[in-house]
Amino acid sequence: MLVSIARGAFLSLALGAGAALADSTNDLADFNAAAEAAESHNRVAIGYLRTGNLDLASLELERLREAWTRLNDRFAGKWPAVFQDNAYSVMMRTDISTRLVTADLLLNSNHVDGARQSLMAVRKDFYDWRKSAGVEVLSDCIYDANVRMDMLMTFDGPALDWSKPDAGSAITAAASVYSKALERCDGMANADLRQNPEFRRLVDGAKASMKFIPQAIADHDTDLLHRVLIELRSFDNLLAFRFG
Repeated sequence: MLVSIARGAFLSLALGAGAALADSTNDLADFNAAAEAAESHNRVAIGYLRTGNLDLASLELERLREAWTRLNDRFAGKWPAVFQDNAYSVMMRTDISTRLVTADLLLNSNHVDGARQSLMAVRKDFYDWRKSAGVEVLSDCIYDANVRMDMLMTFDGPALDWSKPDAGSAITAAASVYSKALERCDGMANADLRQNPEFRRLVDGAKASMKFIPQAIADHDTDLLHRVLIELRSFDNLLAFRFG
């Protein structure tokens, strides 16, 4: 009988632990979905500010504020387990809200670059928040790829000196880092997204463009390298606009 009681107690503990783990997993999935809802409006607003479409940017900023309010109402005081006791969880509530107010004020006063910088900071806030808790989603991978693309773009321009012995190898190294980041993001996408025509066009288009970089290096062709990097930057911006 004692054995039966012990087994029952163990089973109850195991089931309780399993339920807690499931709840924690579900909470994190819900949080990631709510965060993605906010971030989707943020990246679209950033894109519209980049292209000067201020009316649509203002509309997306309003939708972003609403999505951020819903996230706070849903999770304030009951963050998923990975964010418990995380200093970012307290700081981000204030920081992001402040940045959204600032972005709105700057946009209304026609300080477009300042508004865009505020929203870019919101994007970085979400990235840092998840990173501090060891959580990564596709948008974070795309953020990393954007940073790698920035590094690759430093080789675009007339200042490139092919006479330097390490010029070609430096470009090759930067291209390799970006290519690996792109492959990683492709691998992180779920099955449905990997089949999404727009996602495939952007990722596969970037991969195709990358193949011309070795030719540009071999021929010391600055013009070809410039065209390839501009094309890559376009794919990179669109990835961030749609999925980052």
